[in-house]
Amino acid sequence: MPALSTGTGSDTGLYELLATLPAQLQPHVDSQEELAFLWDMFGEKSLHSLVKIHEKLHYYERQNPVPVLNVASALADDLAEELQSKPPNSEIRELLKLLSKPNLKALLCVHDTVAQKNYDPVLPPMPEDIDDDEDSVKIIRLVKNREPLGATIKKDEHTGAIVVARIMRGGAADRSGLIHVGDELREVNGISVDDKKPEEIIKILAQSQGAITFKIIPSIKEETPNKDGKMFIKALFDYEPNDDKAIPCKEAGLSFRKGDILQIMCQDDATWWQAKHEGDANPRAGLIPSKQFQERRFALRKPAVVTVTPQKISNRRSYGECAAYSSGSYLAGFRRSFRLSRKDRKTNKTMYECKKSDQYDTADVPTYEEVAPYQRQQNEKYRLVILVGPMGVGLNELKRKMLIGNTQHYGVTVPHTTRPKRNQESDGVEYIFISKHLFETDIQNNKFIEYGEYKNNYYGTSIDSVRSVLLKNKVCLLDVQAHTIKHLRTQEFKPYVIFIKPPSLDRLRETRRNAKVMSTRDEKGSAKPFTEDDFQEMVKSAQLIESQYNHLFDQVIVNDDLTAAYNELKMTLDRLETDTFWVPVSWLHS
Repeated sequence: MPALSTGTGSDTGLYELLATLPAQLQPHVDSQEELAFLWDMFGEKSLHSLVKIHEKLHYYERQNPVPVLNVASALADDLAEELQSKPPNSEIRELLKLLSKPNLKALLCVHDTVAQKNYDPVLPPMPEDIDDDEDSVKIIRLVKNREPLGATIKKDEHTGAIVVARIMRGGAADRSGLIHVGDELREVNGISVDDKKPEEIIKILAQSQGAITFKIIPSIKEETPNKDGKMFIKALFDYEPNDDKAIPCKEAGLSFRKGDILQIMCQDDATWWQAKHEGDANPRAGLIPSKQFQERRFALRKPAVVTVTPQKISNRRSYGECAAYSSGSYLAGFRRSFRLSRKDRKTNKTMYECKKSDQYDTADVPTYEEVAPYQRQQNEKYRLVILVGPMGVGLNELKRKMLIGNTQHYGVTVPHTTRPKRNQESDGVEYIFISKHLFETDIQNNKFIEYGEYKNNYYGTSIDSVRSVLLKNKVCLLDVQAHTIKHLRTQEFKPYVIFIKPPSLDRLRETRRNAKVMSTRDEKGSAKPFTEDDFQEMVKSAQLIESQYNHLFDQVIVNDDLTAAYNELKMTLDRLETDTFWVPVSWLHS
């Protein structure tokens, strides 16, 4: 910014300088709107008043003023006493009334404190008859508003004393710095707690408003420096403290939903952590079950499994079937994942590259996942996009629309097969054709994400085929079965998982009434209408996938209307390249 010259004498104050600023800035302002804004801002009366006050204070500061006297309060009391002995008249009564007002007394008291420059609190003298062996008692006074005090208490199993069990980070007690874990509570508002249960004391505290006085015996335990507050976790389950019988204090609990990002404030307790929602302006933490405690509880629960009625599963679909919903029909020839009918599943084989997944051992007990913010940089490969959903939901048509929209930016994997190449096919386009011996060797070397066998020929999606798309600086759209997701959650791929979910049965019957599915079971392909069994299987399969793997999903898109689902998917993929997302912390460190 260019230097400004006031063009006035050395005695020109800040007030005069403000008046000249808009004119001096005018050559550097681009528009009349900006100039008008400057005139309005620097012409504000309240700003001028503040500047005048500043100048007056600055002037008197240079004069080094000293108080005429430093006992104005005592002088006012003496004056009031003398006036009371005089014959009353209207002026005396008015002056006595003014001198008795609390706001004037407070003002005079502040004047004397500043004049005497004595800002230390006045402590009462120490009693002469103190017993050296007596416990040191501390009296604390806290002001309680609508928020809880942020401390829990318990009865010591050995001494029977009421002690502070935990201090909730960011709560009133924590902010005061006066109460600590292990402090023994003796009185609350003058009421002894010796014969009371913790529940009774909590009731007293809950009913108290305003100032609350505690008499405590401080703990001799040394405080350790607080290193918490820098850990963030993603919740993989819903939690409501009011429904938790194990929580020590329901009022201190923190409720959250699956997918919420929580900031861990304290992990001192192995069973109950203290946390708050990321970005929450309220500094007070709440109790949540620790990862170890919640994992034990989940392990003891009987899992709820959504079953699919066998007789309602269609046997018509076969390995290599290609289906994509579009304008009332299903299109063949696009699917790159391998979905089997119930009849063919008995010949299916799957092999995963498990060694590269840090979450492999814990993903089956979803509690929390430590995360960190991540934003893709321009020189980085794109994140892998995994689409998962039941057969017939329209995964392929969504992929097809994305590819048609921008063939240079999006790509799909080319599967491997051991079947002979047909005349119209090109190696590396429809399939990568390899020998059965090489395919089986790659299976043994864990090179396939998933694979299967149909009519004595192998089909499979390799990890290298994913890398090939990413190395071309394209976004890889991968359609796989749900149980392979956790093995692709690696630092290399940083996958973003989207579950494509079907609408309700009634909506399926309405929107897919005239739709057809085209199967590649035979050489020519055949189109058949959806049946009621197809709809039943699609919905129940979606329920089963969601119940078992929803903790691995980053987003759920309901494919009720294909255009709306595509627009939502497109918007998500656009944001994935520019916005910041929370990802497992292990993805950001070698």
